[in-house]
Amino acid sequence: MSINLLHRHVLEDHISGFETDPNPNHLSVVRRPVIFSVLAHAGREVAVAEALKAASDLAPRFCGPSEWLAVSQTVGAETIAGLLSNIAGASFVDQSDGKVLMAVSGPSVRKILAKCLAVDLHPDVFGEGHSANMLCCHVAANVARTGSDTFEIIVPRSFAGSVFDELMEMGREHALTRGFSD
Repeated sequence: MSINLLHRHVLEDHISGFETDPNPNHLSVVRRPVIFSVLAHAGREVAVAEALKAASDLAPRFCGPSEWLAVSQTVGAETIAGLLSNIAGASFVDQSDGKVLMAVSGPSVRKILAKCLAVDLHPDVFGEGHSANMLCCHVAANVARTGSDTFEIIVPRSFAGSVFDELMEMGREHALTRGFSD
C-alpha cells in the first residue's frame, strides 16, 4: 500500500483564489525553501561565518553571535546538509518544515515594514545583505535585506498566517499584492 502525501503550504488558504498580477509592491511566499539553523562551536565563529559567506547556492542570515540561518531556494536539503557537514566547527539542523519564507518588495516596502518592525531600514543603516532577528508583527522573525527594495522575512510556520495577514493589512494603502513565488 502506498501513501500519497501531498505538500500543502500553510498559507495556501491565504493566497489560493486571491492571486492577481503583481503590483510594484508585492508579497511573495516561497513554497519550498530550504532553511537550516547553523551554530558555530566555541572558537570557530569566524571560520564558520566565512565558510557560510563563501558557499554557493546558500544565503546566510545572521541571527546572533555564532548563529545563522542558511537559506536556499535553488538546491535541496540534502545538498545543503552536505555542504554544511564540510564546515569544520559547525552544527546544523534542518528547519525547512518549521519556517516560512516571505519576500516583500517594491517602492513602498520600507513604509509598509515600518508599521511592522521597530528597526531603522534606511539603506545607510540596514544595507543589502544585512539580516537580524527581530519582532515582525509581534512575532520573532529573521529579516534580511536582499535587494534595493526587497526584504525577506522568515517566521515560524505556526505564526505565518498572522504575520501574512498583518503584512497585507499594513500594505493595503500601497496596493500590496500577494502570491506564491515561481
